[in-house]
Amino acid sequence: MQTVERFDVVVIGGGPAGATAAHELAANGRSVLLLDRAGRIKPCGGAIPPKLISEFAIDEALIVARVGGARIFSPASRQVAMPIENDGFVGMVDRDVFDEWLRNRASSAGAERRTGTFEAIDRDRDGTAIVKYRVRNDDASEREEMVRARAVIGADGAKSSVARQAIPGAKRVPYVFAYHEIIRTPQLAQMKASDGYDPQRCDIYYQGTYSPDFYAWVFPHGETASIGTGSANKGFSLRNAVGALRTEIGLEVAETIRREGAPIPLRPLKKWDNGRDVVLAGDAAGVVAPASGEGIYYAMTGGRLAAEAVEEFLETGDCRTLKKARKRFMRSHGRVFWILGIMQRFWYSSDGRRERFVTMCEDRDVQRLTWEAYMNKKLVRAKPLAHVKIFFKDLAHLCGLVSP
Repeated sequence: MQTVERFDVVVIGGGPAGATAAHELAANGRSVLLLDRAGRIKPCGGAIPPKLISEFAIDEALIVARVGGARIFSPASRQVAMPIENDGFVGMVDRDVFDEWLRNRASSAGAERRTGTFEAIDRDRDGTAIVKYRVRNDDASEREEMVRARAVIGADGAKSSVARQAIPGAKRVPYVFAYHEIIRTPQLAQMKASDGYDPQRCDIYYQGTYSPDFYAWVFPHGETASIGTGSANKGFSLRNAVGALRTEIGLEVAETIRREGAPIPLRPLKKWDNGRDVVLAGDAAGVVAPASGEGIYYAMTGGRLAAEAVEEFLETGDCRTLKKARKRFMRSHGRVFWILGIMQRFWYSSDGRRERFVTMCEDRDVQRLTWEAYMNKKLVRAKPLAHVKIFFKDLAHLCGLVSP
């Protein structure tokens, strides 16, 4: 095979997972190619916890809004306020700006950025990975490029082409399909709280009109807002649901900046590496939290762990180190994902159960533990009596012993 350019690592996908992995490896002195498709913006509410801001040294200027709580709606239109105590907040980011900042940071650390569409991983005569990708020319025609890589990180999103080629079982992951619209709300960004929209509150709708099996959302982003929904029901019209929600809250005439849709994986893949030189990160590995759909923190954590595993592989030549990315992630977050998965499968399965779920969220202990778990990204064990109290309330709702 002809001589081609060689990198220590090719990272395919420039979202939070891929950009984080590229930054970590480049900062460690590795030669890194960060390959990303043009015009890719994931439909995402853009919520990030303070832990992410500090742990990944995020520029405060990227935080376009600080949300002080949430309001959730039951199928019967019951409203429950969930304020965050002790000056806590949820940071909101615009994904187009946030992701580009992460890619630029990787570039500043030494990673080389290129725009292209991944095609395949082939092999050189000595077994080295050959990454093939398409590049668009100025005249709109395309050409194929290729590079050699000692290791490949697949961070190319849900239904990852890297995963489907290299990782057994990657085609059998269940998905929720998400859709949102980014709207401009300059006049509303300065308004005080209203029944329809509050620029310092996230609204979440557990209503069949807007989603039969997941939830819909209105997330403020300063002078813009994300209004979206998700569902695993392929016959459900996500776009019509978002339109109905916009009408309900009085934002149907607001300017629409962009519309985006994409699948969101419902559980982590059982295997993240090919046992040779490829490892996954982010949505490609399935690390989106069930029930909530939260993915940015877990994507960046997965990107960092993939980078650590690849660094160890490059240092030792032992491909078994690639398994450590998943092992370390699941050790820290696997139990949370398991609990959230059970919650989604049970409480989201019908409007009756979702009504009971919203009723439980009225409990102050539930609210405190929910926000503490979100802020700290781990289960809270410091308040055993609160957990016992919640357990018996949950059991009563499961058995139908209390009214929704």
